Amino acid sequence: MKFFSIILILVVPVFSNAQPGAANLKTNADDNTLLWEVSGNGLTKPSYLFGTFHLLCRDDIRFSDALKQGVQNAAEVYLELDMDDPSTLLGGLMLMNMKGNRKLKDLYTEVEYKRVVDYFRDSLQAPLNLFQSMKPFFLVALLYPKMMPCPSVSSVEDEVMKLAKQNGKEIKGLETMAFQASVFDSIPYEEQAAELLRSIDSMVLSKKYFDSMITAYKEQRMGELESLMKNEEFGMESNQDILLDNRNRNWVGQLKTIMKQAAVFVAVGAGHLPGKTGLIALLRKEGYTLRPVENR
Repeated sequence: MKFFSIILILVVPVFSNAQPGAANLKTNADDNTLLWEVSGNGLTKPSYLFGTFHLLCRDDIRFSDALKQGVQNAAEVYLELDMDDPSTLLGGLMLMNMKGNRKLKDLYTEVEYKRVVDYFRDSLQAPLNLFQSMKPFFLVALLYPKMMPCPSVSSVEDEVMKLAKQNGKEIKGLETMAFQASVFDSIPYEEQAAELLRSIDSMVLSKKYFDSMITAYKEQRMGELESLMKNEEFGMESNQDILLDNRNRNWVGQLKTIMKQAAVFVAVGAGHLPGKTGLIALLRKEGYTLRPVENR
């Protein structure tokens, strides 16, 4: 179930002291941390990079003192989307549908479609007719709560937003909902539909994989997160350029300008951080110093 990895995403650290004017956050012993300080290359104050997870048990989301300090040090908080803007959510509802008046039932054989209908009716208590026009990728996301071991879930992004508001920080987005919708439109709907069906047919294995992702995230094992993202059966390697690499390069281009203007706290899916084409490596390639910050 390759699209599991989407609802999330190392090199040897270069150590440096925090720049003048910022609280000195302790360096982590290795690269296994979700929180990174970005400095050097002409920046007058450090910015911060943090890897999120889009769905966790609410009680599992706890922020370290270092992360809270990073938010306090920043002038603005950047997420993948500006989720503080009501128009973002409204626009998302309008952009969830497939182009060309495509319908979900047209992407399956009669037998396959029945399996999807039955699952939504019996396991999700939702009639599939409500989602006939929706991109199959978004329907995969509806399966995640069934895999959670708790009744109360949240996203790390939601909790970051709350923390930003408590500290009076403006929230901005690196992408628009229209752009994210276009990313999913670039993956054939037939491929998305096949992944949705595979997800339903292999829920036991899918849950094991999802549990592994959550454990690796909570324990901040960056190398393991990267490996899971590239898992041949469940990962996203076949679409990595569309879903991760191209977006990472675009974000780095934006951050080069943004970080010159002010110190920022950037919170994006953890899958975007590690690897040769991850944000950590790409920012280093641009001449920035990336320091792993202890985040316990």
